Amino acid sequence: MGDQNLTNDTEKPPSGSLAWVDSEEPPSLKTGTLGNTGGRAVSFLPFEFIIENRKKSFHRAFSLHPGTDKFVRDFFPGTAPEEWTNWKWQLANRIKGYTELDRFLKLTEAERRYFKGDLEYQPLSITPYYLSLINPALPEDPIRKMVVPTIDETVVAGNESIDPLGEDEDSPVPGIIHRYADRVLFLVTNFCSTFCRYCTRTRLVVCREDSLKARERWQRCIDYIARHRKIRDVLVSGGDPLTLSDNAVNWLLSGLRAIPHVEIIRIGTKVPAVLPFRITASLKNILRKYHPLYINIHFSHPGELTGEAKTACTMLADAGIPLGSQTVLLAGVNDDVATMTALMHGLLQVRVKPYYLYQCDLVPGTGHFRTPVSRGLEIMRGLRGHTSGLAVPTYVIDAPHGGGKIPMLPEYVCAETENGYHFRNYMGREIVYPHK
Repeated sequence: MGDQNLTNDTEKPPSGSLAWVDSEEPPSLKTGTLGNTGGRAVSFLPFEFIIENRKKSFHRAFSLHPGTDKFVRDFFPGTAPEEWTNWKWQLANRIKGYTELDRFLKLTEAERRYFKGDLEYQPLSITPYYLSLINPALPEDPIRKMVVPTIDETVVAGNESIDPLGEDEDSPVPGIIHRYADRVLFLVTNFCSTFCRYCTRTRLVVCREDSLKARERWQRCIDYIARHRKIRDVLVSGGDPLTLSDNAVNWLLSGLRAIPHVEIIRIGTKVPAVLPFRITASLKNILRKYHPLYINIHFSHPGELTGEAKTACTMLADAGIPLGSQTVLLAGVNDDVATMTALMHGLLQVRVKPYYLYQCDLVPGTGHFRTPVSRGLEIMRGLRGHTSGLAVPTYVIDAPHGGGKIPMLPEYVCAETENGYHFRNYMGREIVYPHK
């Protein structure tokens, strides 16, 4: 059932939602007040100090980014580090409405106008952690642009579609997208902890599903995969599958791994960027049971590569999970060579291999995010040859109406003559290579 009032600041995750968890509640929810743990008040000390002196409370000490201390004091006074670094606390305290958002940020006129009038909103959801990465003094902050709506979202072009990739047409059963013969996309949840304003599946994130119905749907999807023996590769996505409980993740992966012809399992997530505390020791131990398992992470800006994100990626990599990144090319966020180079270099340093750079899809109200394709090609020219090949993703357009991914490459072949192929290298110099 979709949210009817998207500016309801008091909404809490429903008890039946699979975005919630089966295990114990965070301290703030057990006591009913922030800043209490086990019924006793917690004095507020610098986070680094408390974390280092309470390591037994954590699966691993997170290195918190600069500014966390002040942000928590200003907006969540009395909150203990055990709460801030608890992913369930982060979910419970998401910013989901205008009133909340206006308390954290001085909203611009374009942002305020989005919330005025009778508009059909895309849901707003930002974890406190991710909100803390935004510089409130900069209206053009790139992370702010990705998650804070503006009136530009109400401008819909004629070529935009609520299902721009035609996924629903390739869905034999609810939750399965079967476009390519040997692989499927398995959409296990509609929930994300933080909603990107350019999300391809905006049509889905407005809906929620209770635990029982979801489990029944998952079983039908797994049965479909088991019946189709050509399927060797399953991409588990959503929504964000890593917002599910440990039990749910384990149930899904064990069901897929029991199918003999499923060779590899992939997970698509943005959790390490927006909710890094979700990567716990218990989750890591579940994931490592189901190799070969790959995880593709949605990173879009170097500002997301914090100490917390590094810790999350390191835990996953140490569990033997190959990590890749999927980045969306966004105007005013990462559409220049310097920013993209910094992002790709930063990803490699946290053991994430740049995989895809996507042209922004034709989602309604996202025209202000899309760059000309020529800009993407210019960035690829600025990467290839100017940095190591490991740092160069594949630039693709996911073609409308189910056309699939089409790689976009700068033109390096100039001509073919009797002498061979004439190429232009990364420095612009023409080189002739013989036919054989």
